[in-house]
Amino acid sequence: MTFFEELAKESSVSHGSNNLLPYVVMQVTLKEKLFGTGSGNLVELEDVINDQVKKGYRLHTITTSNGGSKGFGGGDRIQATLVFERY
Repeated sequence: MTFFEELAKESSVSHGSNNLLPYVVMQVTLKEKLFGTGSGNLVELEDVINDQVKKGYRLHTITTSNGGSKGFGGGDRIQATLVFERY
């Protein structure tokens, strides 16, 4: 993957099973902005949460951890683990 392809790469979401279970666990990897602070793709995190709410789940727990760095120009990664509870 070239430098520019890596720079343009969006965050990734790992989806659990598509079954209607009492709890669903998902992981979202957020990429930090190239310049400044904060995440460049919080909208994607909002989309994941809102999609689960539409399915009848509410956010039960969220944890974050440092997902590492891709070096200069790649930005740091933050991995968010979300637990949703069916209501």
